[in-house]
Amino acid sequence: MLKLNRIHHVAIICSDYAKSKQFYTEVLGLTIVQEVYRAERKSYKLDLEVAAQYQIELFSFPEPAARSSRPEATGLRHLAFEVDDVAEAVQHLTNLGVAVEPIRIDECTGKQFTFFQDPDGLPLEIYQR
Repeated sequence: MLKLNRIHHVAIICSDYAKSKQFYTEVLGLTIVQEVYRAERKSYKLDLEVAAQYQIELFSFPEPAARSSRPEATGLRHLAFEVDDVAEAVQHLTNLGVAVEPIRIDECTGKQFTFFQDPDGLPLEIYQR
């Protein structure tokens, strides 16, 4: 049987590297682990740390293809981040000019959550611990 230990990383391709780098580091507060420019691919790869446990790989490529990013589209639905206080996280994001949906309650767990988007429209969620 295959033994999976944990999710190692999530990879995201962005359309505007500088804008996405600023969003993930300054707005979301993720820590840069490593940044590499791969000249042969004309591509950046930025490794970002999430709570000393997970990584997001942020890639740039020349002219990446568009992808449907609605939360109900086929494929990866969204990327969720756990927070201690959803209302506090919403206030932080809105203070930085990020549009955030109204807070909802998960009917299965009773916990608060909401959605917002990265600069490319990728659905992101914040979910109550």
